[in-house]
Amino acid sequence: MRLLLCLVCLFLMQTITSQNTSDKFGNWFMYNGSHKIAENWKIQTMAHFRYYELADNFQQEIYRLATNYSIHKKLNVSIGYSYVTTDVVFGSPDPIVYENRIYEDINYTNFINKLKIRHRFRFEHRFITANATNSESHWFRYDLNLNYPISKSWSVYVFNEIFFNMDKSKRFVQNWTGFGFLHKLNQSIKLNFGYQQIKLPNDLQKRLLLGIILNTNHIKK
Repeated sequence: MRLLLCLVCLFLMQTITSQNTSDKFGNWFMYNGSHKIAENWKIQTMAHFRYYELADNFQQEIYRLATNYSIHKKLNVSIGYSYVTTDVVFGSPDPIVYENRIYEDINYTNFINKLKIRHRFRFEHRFITANATNSESHWFRYDLNLNYPISKSWSVYVFNEIFFNMDKSKRFVQNWTGFGFLHKLNQSIKLNFGYQQIKLPNDLQKRLLLGIILNTNHIKK
């Protein structure tokens, strides 16, 4: 718990002292779902709506569907598809960029007492249409997520995810760092309240995170 609180404090200090940050404070509306259909199988669903400003000036929307298989309690893998539309530059008349993505995830989770530590390794293949031109790129993403329960219905989390474009010599693309709180309403539904910074090569964006998480079990008992 002390480690997690220290990480949150360090992140807040970084937020206050950051330079060259974007003057636009945006937000993400998020839905994430996990639906158990067999002992080791789940269907994962996601829809995100992202804005450059608070609920204004569209930036991106993502729809995602995946199949997840649990190898054992600590290790699971996924393969999925995402459809993405993006307004790449704030305030720019440039046309929307469309993407079809195929991705593979490897997820490993372990615990130190009550502290949950999750590692996600994602291999992502992006098929992009912009200005009537088609292209593709291949990315690698690593996400580290720490979660600690602070009561029966609340937990606090911090995360860091780094992105690399494997097709470029300068492979760093962006880095997401954030923290937040999860509130458990019942066995199926959690609410997510968070904040993150997105570090780009030439910018730093700030985002408020508001989400709902739905977990269902469709195995007959």
